[in-house]
Amino acid sequence: MKVAIFGSCVSRDLVEFMPNTEVAVYVARQSVTSHLSPHGTDNVDLNSLSSQFQLRMIRGDLSGNGIASICEQASDIDLVLIDLTDERRGYWLFPDGTRMTNSLEAESCGATAEAEKHGARLVQFGSDEHFDQWRRGFDELVWALKQSGLWARSILVDMEWAAAFDGARHPNNLQLAKIGRLVRKNQRRFKKLLRESPRKLLSTSERKTVLRIRPTDAEVFADRAREANAKFMRYRMFAQAQLAHSVTRQSYQSRINRNHKWGPQPFHFRDEDYVSVVDRIDMYLTPKRRGSGRSKF
Repeated sequence: MKVAIFGSCVSRDLVEFMPNTEVAVYVARQSVTSHLSPHGTDNVDLNSLSSQFQLRMIRGDLSGNGIASICEQASDIDLVLIDLTDERRGYWLFPDGTRMTNSLEAESCGATAEAEKHGARLVQFGSDEHFDQWRRGFDELVWALKQSGLWARSILVDMEWAAAFDGARHPNNLQLAKIGRLVRKNQRRFKKLLRESPRKLLSTSERKTVLRIRPTDAEVFADRAREANAKFMRYRMFAQAQLAHSVTRQSYQSRINRNHKWGPQPFHFRDEDYVSVVDRIDMYLTPKRRGSGRSKF
């Protein structure tokens, strides 16, 4: 089976759990807003990027070729996977109206710094401006999928960001409140010791370190997931309404993989999370479900 991906590592990692499957087209690091008016590669220095994959992705973004690269191979593609993760960093809007995705690759090669020097501004993900332009770009993607006959073979991989590591419980409001109370209690205790028994405390530098209670990695990831999932909500709802099929997983159903090959992130999941989604996709791929119209698993 040949698969096309318009999305991120979320969909790419998923394919690794789909036997006898080949990725025919992979469009990553590319916001759908780029297709509205791509900036182009002129005056963009990409020489510092050594990875051929990174070069190919950022050049594709600057030329806005993602939709076309998939639709051009429509006759050979059995399935299109779409996810929204690479939208999370927003896009750069140049004074002439052209756009460039704010990818990590664009940042690392200096393209974003150069864009800012030339008057471009960052349109933040989650803002009304970003959503309105993203919606226009997503409409173009859906229209192209329909024109090329791929719409009925397209699935939205709709996985919320995980808020807990594998082996841990999903955080809830009660747990967060308890953490907050514990932090405040410790702060009050140390401040009291500072006033009443300063000689019993450690050195000044160490005392400041003790009083500055830093969040754990688990708390940082939980906060990131909560914020991202809230921002993604209206994007997900719009995409679900526009596509024929979607496979959805809520944050509490998944976990962060501590040993993921790309490192722990709220969108790097456990093997069993990917397998669960693949099982649902397999239901869509069965002959009984082909051509059945809109469905949501």
